[in-house]
Amino acid sequence: MVASPTLSREGGPLSGRRILVVEDEYFLADDIGRALRSFGADVAGPVGDLDDALRIVSDGGILHGAVLDVNIRSEMIYPIAEKLRARGIPMLFATGYDKMTLGPEFRDVLLCEKPLDVAAIVRGLAGLISHEA
Repeated sequence: MVASPTLSREGGPLSGRRILVVEDEYFLADDIGRALRSFGADVAGPVGDLDDALRIVSDGGILHGAVLDVNIRSEMIYPIAEKLRARGIPMLFATGYDKMTLGPEFRDVLLCEKPLDVAAIVRGLAGLISHEA
């Protein structure tokens, strides 16, 4: 997974933003976290367990966005996504699932399909966060 050279890292499009990463594939989680940091993000996690993700989301700490795998250790991410939505935190799904397999309440969530394009994740998060600001 290589970050696109077309995205400027100066100031980083995610500079100063705390992004939750929930992904249960260790190397992929590490790649996502590293890529987000290279664009200025402060990464919460990555975590590969729903209980750990729930603790981060529920601790009241600042989160500006989230990258969520849809299936974490055979459990769907929806309880975490519901809590993020309730807090008004923008998110995107990074998954091998397509839009039609998502729960209907989450079909409006930006979807980045695996294999992941880090540049698309960064652009997507930056766009979601700036739209919310």
